[in-house]
Amino acid sequence: MEYIIVYLEISKSIFHHQINIIIEYIKMAFPKYSFIEILLFIIFVTYLIFPIKTPFFLASMVDSTVGVISILVVTIYLFFYANPILAILYIFVAYELIRRSSEVTGRVSIIQYTPSQANTNMQMAKMNPSPTRTTLEEEVISTMAPIPHSGEIVQTTFKPVAEYIHGGSSVNF
Repeated sequence: MEYIIVYLEISKSIFHHQINIIIEYIKMAFPKYSFIEILLFIIFVTYLIFPIKTPFFLASMVDSTVGVISILVVTIYLFFYANPILAILYIFVAYELIRRSSEVTGRVSIIQYTPSQANTNMQMAKMNPSPTRTTLEEEVISTMAPIPHSGEIVQTTFKPVAEYIHGGSSVNF
């Protein structure tokens, strides 16, 4: 058991030593860049190279109007206050982030499989063909004689009587 603990401590110290060597090498290779810019550069390149899926909670935020506007604001900020190479790289990262987020939320499939209005109209025309023959009702109406109308009003002595309406309001004719 003690050997395992010693081995883990040695591995941990070797790992930290290797990380420090890598950080020092990067600082020597890029002396005018800050550590944060170098770290962002490594994160951006890693995100672009590997197919990292965007979590749904982040994808739903990015795949909205506010998310796209905030990505645009970060891009403008990077162009003004950071290294231009980092800002240009961020444009590619922003594109990938929006693309991967739309895949997670399903917006790509909605846009891809939603038919255009012209296609919808064609499908509706196929489903609702125009009638080529007349129906029975139309035949009967066309063969019936028109109702004679002489234009005079018939006067009658008949007057309708309203019955008791059992508590309802009366109708005045």
